[in-house]
Amino acid sequence: MQLDGKAIIVTGGGRGLGRAYSEALAREGAMIVAADIRDTADTVAAIESAGGTAIGLALDVADMASCQAMAERAIAEFGRIDALVNNAALYGDISGGRFDQLPEDQWDRVMTVNVKGIWQCCKACVPALREAGGGSIINISSLAATYGMAYAVDYATSKAAVIGLTRSLARELGRDWIRVNAVAPSAVLTEGTDEFMGEKRDKALQVIAASQSLQSNLETDDLTGTIVYLASDASKFVTGQTIMVDGGTVML
Repeated sequence: MQLDGKAIIVTGGGRGLGRAYSEALAREGAMIVAADIRDTADTVAAIESAGGTAIGLALDVADMASCQAMAERAIAEFGRIDALVNNAALYGDISGGRFDQLPEDQWDRVMTVNVKGIWQCCKACVPALREAGGGSIINISSLAATYGMAYAVDYATSKAAVIGLTRSLARELGRDWIRVNAVAPSAVLTEGTDEFMGEKRDKALQVIAASQSLQSNLETDDLTGTIVYLASDASKFVTGQTIMVDGGTVML
């Protein structure tokens, strides 16, 4: 129980990776706040049925008032915030295309949710992390940020910005013993990947797996160990890093 007694917020916790992160953290004893613009009832029910503790709440990371309300509810429920997993992002619900044909409003929405949303969640939660004497912020980036991703320039650019944000916050918040790291996975077998790739899904996944040293597509469980590690005291001297969980595609 590496996380016994820790209160952890997971944004985008309603499904896919966010739900997997929430359940894995709860198995290690964490009290979970699953926050999402989608319904989080299934995530909370799964955690509670396994004997864990969780609450679900509505969150729009593009709205600072919503982010602040999330932090306040977490403190009201659990008395503290020890870690924040910034997982919420636009991915499955955006369309790909040539860079010069991407809709301008989509570009703006991707930057608002994927970059500004993390900034706003950090602003809302860092005071509580300071009050707790430190903690961990885990930002979810992507292989797209380091390898490059044609026909999804808006998404790849937003995830590259997440790495820059992570490094800057790590330097700024180190004096408070708040660690800030990023995790950059390859395509994971989730609903979001199905939606993003559409009818090209099977072929795209084959190509991705073939480019890896470990030639298999990522399952959600392939990522949860890294998240647990970064949330726990086992990583207490790790900050400012981008950990690739991509089967050996990019080797930093």
